[in-house]
Parts: sequence; C-alpha cells; structure tokens
Amino acid sequence: MAGNRCDNRWTVGQVEERIEEAVDTLRRLPEKQFQIGRSSWPTFLQDCADAGDPEPAPLRRGPPSSAAIDRMDETLEWLRWLPAEDAKLVWARAEGTTWKVISWRFGCSERTAQRRFEYALSQTSWRLNGRALPKVWSRQFLIDKIMKLSSPNFA
Repeated sequence: MAGNRCDNRWTVGQVEERIEEAVDTLRRLPEKQFQIGRSSWPTFLQDCADAGDPEPAPLRRGPPSSAAIDRMDETLEWLRWLPAEDAKLVWARAEGTTWKVISWRFGCSERTAQRRFEYALSQTSWRLNGRALPKVWSRQFLIDKIMKLSSPNFA
C-alpha cells in the first residue's frame, strides 16, 4: 500500500500530487492504433502545407518511465477506495478542470465540489497512513485532523 514511503506519513498535498502525476502519466502513454487493412503502397509524409493544416501538431512529451507507470497503477487503486462520483471528481480536478465546470458536471455548488475534493483526499491520506476511518467522524473533522497532521509544525 504505502510501502515506498519511508516515514509512512502521507499528506493531502502528496496524495494530490500523485493523482496529478497519474493523470500526466496516462496522457503520455502511447495511443493504441489499430490498422484495419494493410496496403502495399508505401507511406509518405506530408508537410503541414500539403495537409492544409496551418500549424504543426503540438509536440508530446516522451513516454513515461516504468516507475511512473507503476506509481500510476498504484494511484488508480487508491481511487477505488472512494465512491465512484468522488473518484471522478478528484480525477477531473487533477486533469485541470475548473471548479465551475466540475460543479456544473456534478450538479453541486463550487464550494460543495471543493469540500468533496478535500474530503476524498483526506480519506485517501488517512487510509494510506494505515488508519481506519471511524464512522462517527464528520467530514469536516477528518479534513481538520488531516490538515493538522500534515502541517509542517506538527512533530
């Protein structure tokens, strides 16, 4: 679960960074291209002027490392701990979707979407730290507790 962490203390910020890294890693994976039929004609390249495209396609970063793919796989498992709607919300935010679009997509206010996001990250951080989540805690209590534990002044 959190075997690669030395201090075994995950913060909300670290969880958020890992999810953002997973989004980036997934984007960098090569796209599957299926070839329907084969042709004996040689392939030829067109330049942008011949293709009628005014600008060349944007450059993509290279493929991710195997370690990044392993971290992505681990991070995707974390999202399974969350209710499906919350996992989708967290993923949308990690993709860079604005709160306005997220609130529209999930049918809630921007502040409610932010609170759901904070709670989902807090739940994940709490679980990564090997703790069971008491059912009697309110969402805000968990968020406050995680923030207190995540602060740099906490010893």
